[in-house]
Amino acid sequence: MNADAAPAPLVPITGEALAARAAAVRDEVGKAFIGQEAALDQILIALLAGGHVLIEGVPGLGKTLLVRALSRAIDCSFARVQFTPDLMPSDISGHAVWNPKTETFNIRRGPVFTHLLLADEINRAPAKTQSALLEAMQELQVTIEGHSFQLTPPFLTLATQNPVEQEGTYPLPEAQLDRFLLKVLIGYPTRADEKRMVAAVSQGRAASDFDLSQVARVLGPQEIVAMQAGTARVAVDDAVIDYAVRIVAATRDWAGIALGAGPRGSLALVRAARAQAVLSGRDFVTPDDVREIAKPALRHRIALAPELQIEGQSPDDVLHALLAKVEAPRK
Repeated sequence: MNADAAPAPLVPITGEALAARAAAVRDEVGKAFIGQEAALDQILIALLAGGHVLIEGVPGLGKTLLVRALSRAIDCSFARVQFTPDLMPSDISGHAVWNPKTETFNIRRGPVFTHLLLADEINRAPAKTQSALLEAMQELQVTIEGHSFQLTPPFLTLATQNPVEQEGTYPLPEAQLDRFLLKVLIGYPTRADEKRMVAAVSQGRAASDFDLSQVARVLGPQEIVAMQAGTARVAVDDAVIDYAVRIVAATRDWAGIALGAGPRGSLALVRAARAQAVLSGRDFVTPDDVREIAKPALRHRIALAPELQIEGQSPDDVLHALLAKVEAPRK
């Protein structure tokens, strides 16, 4: 075989095969990540759409477990970075190390060179370190000492932040928040789910970590890339695109919203709606898909007016009222 031969062209996975593979991943991850079905679906939507995720929730709700289980199910590499105030950009991207024997610099690649990157408590690090992820997230490349290195797809950043403890944090600027396809909220589990989790983890084991051996590897990295290509081909009618655009445009004029979503919000809404359709077993997008994913796609792209914040309203409250007013296309 010729070593210089071009790689085989990517064949997108579409139709029933795409939906079946997505369902298989969901089932396997669900063996370890008990409950929180909506959060799991939204993570899978981001994976299928090729977007990044900001996860918000108090510590101890299984965010790291979710990412580890997902990486096992899709047989992809996984790296975790704990963001702290003293974390440097090179701690994420990598750096050059002088080799006295060869009198050359060797590139030591950082944890960003992976498939799934968990950026834990991203708001603990200063803006300069937070921005080190921007190039990787947007362009799938990293620059070290003036040289660019491509990341191997699929690449998904899952950044977490604690919504309660704000002392010593550096809030993400709007420009960086806009880079995340979805903002996923993870709350406390139901009593039944928590009981199942405690029983599963504590059964005859001294450690508190979950046994991931029951999570089977059902896909590989190349299949994920092919599924992302197939998701991008899911049909979206012009009326549905217009509906998504009207929702985003309404955030710019809605009473109580000080800053509305930009055009990237419309793009994110349509991309995520395609993946939502895949999880629902369809090869076309409906207005319900757009409405279903609108809050995760837009909640981090709007800023509420001070009076609404004083009243204790959340972005989801405002988006709920907005979605009720924007008329959906009729069949």
